[in-house]
Amino acid sequence: MSAAVEVENLTKRFGDFVAVDAVSFSVETGEVFGFLGPNGAGKTTTIKMLTGLVPPSSGRGTVAGLDILRQGTEIKRHIGYMSQLFSLYADLTVEENIAFFSGLYGVPRERRAARRDWVLEMAGLQEQRGRLTGELSLGWKQRLALGCAVLHEPPVLFLDEPTSGVDPISRRGFWDLIYALAAGGTTVFVTTHYMEEAEFCHRLALMNRGKLIALDTPARLRQGLREPLLEARTSDGTRTIETLEKAPGVAQAGLFGRAVHVTLKEGEDVERDRARLAELLAGRGIEVESIEPIEPSLEDVFIALVEKTGGAVVD
Repeated sequence: MSAAVEVENLTKRFGDFVAVDAVSFSVETGEVFGFLGPNGAGKTTTIKMLTGLVPPSSGRGTVAGLDILRQGTEIKRHIGYMSQLFSLYADLTVEENIAFFSGLYGVPRERRAARRDWVLEMAGLQEQRGRLTGELSLGWKQRLALGCAVLHEPPVLFLDEPTSGVDPISRRGFWDLIYALAAGGTTVFVTTHYMEEAEFCHRLALMNRGKLIALDTPARLRQGLREPLLEARTSDGTRTIETLEKAPGVAQAGLFGRAVHVTLKEGEDVERDRARLAELLAGRGIEVESIEPIEPSLEDVFIALVEKTGGAVVD
């Protein structure tokens, strides 16, 4: 497969501040590529460079075969873009929004009826075509926004936090649509804060402090976490973290739902540390329900990687 997106040593400086620092990666045609990182990691600036909104300070890159340094205007015509705000007009009907974006994206007039019908069918909005967009549920708006973003059949689609605030059922249905687009050859470049969504991506890139710190499949990223991981269930999660995060042999401790995930330092003996940490908690009057070794989630992996690379930027 040929690369739909390719960047090499991509860098963006704002005065003395380096927002994106020599980032290199490629995205294959038809790939669902996840782009993750904490706030201030450089994700948004990278996407702005890829979509022709901001010129890079140095480095090179192409999107859909177009040079991001010299062909920013052309790139905008060859990509689809959807943000969490959806960019729809609430006072227009579903069909009127589709007609508006067909004109905006330069869909040939002879193709507009076919593309309208495709969007309505793809999004399941045939029965809603005459409704005001502002009256639609968030899930319907999301599907309509996706349809409008691909009316002109772009080879590359950028989705920026597209499922923020959407219920889990609608979110899963939305990902079914993403997979269908990718199966048809559309390259999908998506940012998300939902770790369960990151699992749906073919590959994931993780940014922190302007640098690309990890790039692989979700499974390989999980396998790459060498530090042992324990899950502690106790009577007081907050005090458990306070007690364990400074304990010998512990790299970090954090709350995951009602449990506490405890990352041990590489080379630690899990069985020995389970007993030692349980004893330490009991000595502080914290009731221990269980402390068990577990397989890391993507969230565990990303937290560990971010901490290893200086932690998240604090505003």
